[in-house]
Amino acid sequence: MLPWCCSRSTIDASPLLLLSGLAQHSRNIAFDPRVSLLLDATEGHPDPLTGPRLTLLGRALPTEDRRCLARFIAHHPASAGYAGFGDFRLYRVEVERGHLVAGFGRIDWIEGGDIRFSGDVGVLAAAEPEILRDMNKDHGDAIARYAHRLLGRTGSGWRMTGIDPEGIDLRCDGETARLDFAAPISVPVLTPEAARAALVQLAEAARQ
Repeated sequence: MLPWCCSRSTIDASPLLLLSGLAQHSRNIAFDPRVSLLLDATEGHPDPLTGPRLTLLGRALPTEDRRCLARFIAHHPASAGYAGFGDFRLYRVEVERGHLVAGFGRIDWIEGGDIRFSGDVGVLAAAEPEILRDMNKDHGDAIARYAHRLLGRTGSGWRMTGIDPEGIDLRCDGETARLDFAAPISVPVLTPEAARAALVQLAEAARQ
């Protein structure tokens, strides 16, 4: 069992870390909360230098937000077995800057505010559990079409694990998938009404 997991799980896109107090990561953060996280998308590139990667710089601060923990567990179901242990703690990374390498010679700095989702995400965050329950209970066929028709994935038993202003997250056993909203859906999606309209439009697109 790994002593830590990372997820882009808070609804404003701030990363979450679930760390054991026994891990060196936790000891380092207790001394200095400044962290860096590397998001690597170079897999499949013959030359890794031509693939994109993003380094996030910020501070990892402990959070007792139960909603954040619920989102983390939804994205990482295996963590449910140890998330409640007394030596595990959830941290939210307050991203200050990002260093993007989009390819060879394509390098830029991105401010934290441009990495996080814009707008007030609180209303959508509060409605997310109900939206997920409704979709997974009554609209499994639509979720399957999202995975099969829009993302080209295979397998059965796909579930929706998250929704945020720019898209949805799906999971099937150990496989995860991301489906971003696209035109004609108006982004960002910030309300339950807008979320349901976006999901209906995705379902219509998947039927075509």
